[in-house]
Amino acid sequence: MRFETLKQLASLCNNEERTIGQMMMKEQSAESGQDPEDEWKAMSRYYEIMKEAVHKGLTESTLSRSGLTGMDAQRMASYRNGKDGSLLGEESSRAMTYALSVSEVNASMGRIIATPTAGSCGIIPGTFVSVQERFGYSDDRMVEALFCAGAIGFVIANNSFISGAEGGCQAEVGSAIGMAAGALTELQGGTPDQAIHAVGLALKNTLGLICDPVAGLVEIPCIVRNGFGAVTALAAADMALAGVRSVIPSDEVIQVMLEVGGAMPDKHRETAKGGLATTPTGKQLMKDLYGSTSEEANNEESEAT
Repeated sequence: MRFETLKQLASLCNNEERTIGQMMMKEQSAESGQDPEDEWKAMSRYYEIMKEAVHKGLTESTLSRSGLTGMDAQRMASYRNGKDGSLLGEESSRAMTYALSVSEVNASMGRIIATPTAGSCGIIPGTFVSVQERFGYSDDRMVEALFCAGAIGFVIANNSFISGAEGGCQAEVGSAIGMAAGALTELQGGTPDQAIHAVGLALKNTLGLICDPVAGLVEIPCIVRNGFGAVTALAAADMALAGVRSVIPSDEVIQVMLEVGGAMPDKHRETAKGGLATTPTGKQLMKDLYGSTSEEANNEESEAT
């Protein structure tokens, strides 16, 4: 790739008069050696799977194998279609519902696209599919936006973290929010610079978010964080399109994510040894599933050694 930072990415786009999505497709094709048309077809298939997951989560059972989660997307759909609608409003609540839907499909072992990870798989499909329905974009426009999201994810992954195990949920859910925010900005006609600002605005709102899956499963609180993340992505894109800038440059925000994630204790990095996972209820749920809490399991392991 000819870019390592978001600033370099925007500069390339401006100099060559390409969108971020167009630039990423070109760069990815050069990197992989694949024909651009093949890269496009592959991304088109990914988007079809995303749409399938949204639909599946709204129409089929999404009870997880653990029994801890499932069907919340359908509850949200029923609620928002009620006579009073939702407090959040039609469009944001739809994106949130779709994000929950895809995350529940993941938890129930259904097919999803990890963007950038399985634990954060609901945010991009949730926002993309809802925006497509609202504005009537073609699938081709959505696929180009996915390439834009990919470029942003590439920069974040190579300069910070994208997994909860490495950098907490700020990295996992936060990266997905940033990717979605930037891509939505470009989809709505924003410039590359505006898209980059959207990334910084979005990431700031998740700095410090720990990863604390109850019983070590990507269900609680991961699924609802995807729902909230979809709303944040829409908000960040709207701010950027309105001309709001990330005063701290987005590349510097990514560096802060790296700093915060590196300072985060292990118990807050997907180990289920801290945060919500070790609340009384979190411990009880783990004991119900496995017969012991993580602390008891650790004690048994220590005694055995």
